[in-house]
Amino acid sequence: MAKNIIENLIKKDLIEFPANVNTVIEETEKIIIDELMVEDRLNEEVRQMLRKFEPEIEKGRLDYRKLFEMTKQKVVKERNLIL
Repeated sequence: MAKNIIENLIKKDLIEFPANVNTVIEETEKIIIDELMVEDRLNEEVRQMLRKFEPEIEKGRLDYRKLFEMTKQKVVKERNLIL
């Protein structure tokens, strides 16, 4: 995907590279992967946050899915994340 993006930008004369194109493609791949993993890291962080509510969830007093989504949305809003 990164290779296609970079090649298309070069073909359209939208960018020029003083560096090796392969280096730019590799760095672009890293950026794309990092962006795709934002939600995975966020989900894990929310799971960790909700561990303190496990007894209440297990007793049925709290709905895990609702609590998870509410907490996730709160964190997204606080950090201005784009998912």
